[in-house]
Amino acid sequence: MDNYGPEEAASFAACLQLFRHYPLAVTQHSAVGGKRSMVLMSRAARSAVFFVLTQASDGLFVIRAWNGRHEVSWEVRPDEPVSSVIHKAVTDSMPVFRDGALLGWVTDRRVTAVLAVNCRQPEPWGAPTAVPEIRVLPMAGTSELLHWPPFTVSPLADGLLWEYVERGQIVDIAPLVTQRAGRAFWAPFPDKRSTRHEKGCVVITNYLSADDYWLPAGVYLDHWTLREGIEPPPSGCLLALPGVVDLASSLR
Repeated sequence: MDNYGPEEAASFAACLQLFRHYPLAVTQHSAVGGKRSMVLMSRAARSAVFFVLTQASDGLFVIRAWNGRHEVSWEVRPDEPVSSVIHKAVTDSMPVFRDGALLGWVTDRRVTAVLAVNCRQPEPWGAPTAVPEIRVLPMAGTSELLHWPPFTVSPLADGLLWEYVERGQIVDIAPLVTQRAGRAFWAPFPDKRSTRHEKGCVVITNYLSADDYWLPAGVYLDHWTLREGIEPPPSGCLLALPGVVDLASSLR
């Protein structure tokens, strides 16, 4: 049986802090008001355990296991104790960037890798992925040693992700690529030699500039494909393939 104690009453305040301090992790489920949620990853166990934390109202948070039954959930309310297990899940877990987020790794004020987040939540908001993932897509032609993130192989295993955000090394590039259509695209990658070609790549046709960094033109490709020594075809060839999506519209 779970133990209860006075410190567990702080869980509600911890939930508020999560939504206040980690906006890049928050999914808004309606344009005005309504529910908000985020995915949390606990590193207490030997393998990562994921939870979904939902702000159902001003006075109620609901937490449930990532792949658990939707009707099995636990409520967190102000001034009410919760089990030590739920308190630990809220206070010791790391928020995961929201599903569909497009981020950039900045080296010397230049984005040298794109981070694509796949973190679709379980029902009722959609079928879940096997586990949340962050794909690292370095720009073709960059150096692994000089330009790729230190967490390239396993982003979610790096406990410093949010510190990189605070330092400006990880930035949200979605506002930049949505400013102007025809400059940033998601494109299929057709090289059959790559075991990951089906997941596609990001093509930037003209550089995009923000106040603190700039996004160079080029092809941003899964790092495993680049490790196989496979170079992408020219941008024009990629953009001529069926299934190309203009990110300026899809990210809005």
